[in-house]
Amino acid sequence: MKTLAKLPVTIVTGFLGSGKTTLLRHMLDNAQGRRIAVIVNEFGELGIDGEILKQCSIGCTEEEANGRVYELANGCLCCTVQEEFFPVMRELVARRGDLDHILIETSGLALPKPLVQAFQWPEIRSACTVDAVITVVDSPAVAAGTFAAFPDQVDAQRKLDPNLDHESPLHELFADQLSSADLVILNKADLISPEDLARVRLEVAEELPPAVKVIEASSGRLPLDVLLGLGAGSEEHIDGRHSHHDHHHGDDDHDDHDHDAFDSISLELPQADESLLLDALTQLVVKHGILRVKGFAAIPNKPMRLLIQGVGSRFDKHFDRAWTADEPRVTRLVLIGQELDAALLESTLRAALTA
Repeated sequence: MKTLAKLPVTIVTGFLGSGKTTLLRHMLDNAQGRRIAVIVNEFGELGIDGEILKQCSIGCTEEEANGRVYELANGCLCCTVQEEFFPVMRELVARRGDLDHILIETSGLALPKPLVQAFQWPEIRSACTVDAVITVVDSPAVAAGTFAAFPDQVDAQRKLDPNLDHESPLHELFADQLSSADLVILNKADLISPEDLARVRLEVAEELPPAVKVIEASSGRLPLDVLLGLGAGSEEHIDGRHSHHDHHHGDDDHDDHDHDAFDSISLELPQADESLLLDALTQLVVKHGILRVKGFAAIPNKPMRLLIQGVGSRFDKHFDRAWTADEPRVTRLVLIGQELDAALLESTLRAALTA
């Protein structure tokens, strides 16, 4: 009886809005016959990232697309791994003769190390191997000091404040996503100057083991040969990678994660004028320090829904598909940030849209 080779798994991680979903869409669009299953770890309740991936032009019907995109909707993979991740992986392992590769997109707030460690479990380890952990970096955001490893502004403020004896949770999360990487992509490299890009590369390198490769990309457009088939076997060496959150998982206490401080708020709103909605969201982001906005908007007299993705006050938008006859034309958004007041944000946004 022929023994099946281990099924390679690529884990794509990175901070909020770094371009993970765009990278996965690029990989699926250019699969060239590879049979790829996708697991999406969505932070929030709307399944927005899964919806985006289902629109990829991979030559399959909607029914087939629904069957190959798996969503874990309860947030942090390291917290829900036994309840959701393991059953999904067991199903994929049973089908591994029909698959060539598995892609896992983690939440922008997830810690990659515990996920990689899950591949040490005997039932998974015998059938799968982590081909690589790919960390996607938002180069303009790092250059601006927003989500950088050591942004000058935050570091200077920290040193001046005697009450602060460590970096912010954002810094620690960013560093932990880099520390688990086998390949780092400096994404959106075309949006900053060569000098800023060189500075970003230096800042990122401070958090990386020496052997980790760092490459540049625009919209995640890279050859699949660069992204797949790395053969890193990450589960074999992940225990030696330092993480700021190692102590949390050593005592099986998942209630102490730093990303518990992040709120994910789901809103459902009526149709709204496009410019009015984007202006209102921009003001909301600036006033309340919202880190990430994503979702779909219903625009009056437009037959297509508007996909909105925002990082800080920077928004990307495009009409992604037509509304179907049986779906309500409503606006569905996820807002992610720290200490957010859901009722206040919704009332403020509704008031702005009806002004």
